[in-house]
Amino acid sequence: MTHHRLKNTTYGVIETICGCMYSGKTEELIRQIKRCEFAKQKYQVFKPQIDKRYSETEVSSHNQDRIPSIVINEPNEVYQHLKHNTRVVGIDEAQFFEKGIVDVITKLANHGRRVLVAGLDTDWQGLPFGSMPEILAVSDIIHKQYAVCMVCGDAATRTQRLVNSQEDILVGSFNIYEARCREHFDPQLSLRRKFEDQQELNL
Repeated sequence: MTHHRLKNTTYGVIETICGCMYSGKTEELIRQIKRCEFAKQKYQVFKPQIDKRYSETEVSSHNQDRIPSIVINEPNEVYQHLKHNTRVVGIDEAQFFEKGIVDVITKLANHGRRVLVAGLDTDWQGLPFGSMPEILAVSDIIHKQYAVCMVCGDAATRTQRLVNSQEDILVGSFNIYEARCREHFDPQLSLRRKFEDQQELNL
């Protein structure tokens, strides 16, 4: 993969890492942050309070790579915790934040910081997820990650929900979701599971 570098400027940069579940988004975010650590660049990492799958206080990938993070509810809380000497700001699971996150990351970049954002670009229905379309639109660099389809082994770009639930946000992992390619992605699966569950109750 070619990594494009922007010219040196007083402005910062917004780099967004996107893709479906199990594509290595958080793993790549952690990798980039650790490179900053080696370079002795001051950094801070934030994540939404809703994400407690592997740790309440750390950003953690599915393979259990972890880095400390600051847990916030609203995007503007970033300013309350931001240190003046922080040069790199990481934000994981950005799709869970309201649209104010776009203003926050834009201001951070305009004040000379490198902003690393990771998030799901589409939801369980294959539709644009939360604030991610706007985040991608204002990003300077975009890294598209790919998973492996659990049906055929091809490149996966969709997140398949496996359980009976039509909630917009259902935080979960291997027992609830799997990666699928476009051919094997089935957004109606949850609806069929609901029907099947109802049929079993009526037996």
